[in-house]
Amino acid sequence: MIYEKRKEMIELGIKYGFTNDLTIQCSQELDQLLNEYYFSSLKQRIKKKNSA
Repeated sequence: MIYEKRKEMIELGIKYGFTNDLTIQCSQELDQLLNEYYFSSLKQRIKKKNSA
């Protein structure tokens, strides 16, 4: 999902410009996906550390 959103953002940037509202919105959605992935993996590492 992250890969697809990144690809979409790049395509929007090329087509409309990197400061276009659509590109920025897509970038923010990608940021959200990356944050969710990061915090999910962080929780798993903490869980493993605490159970060791």
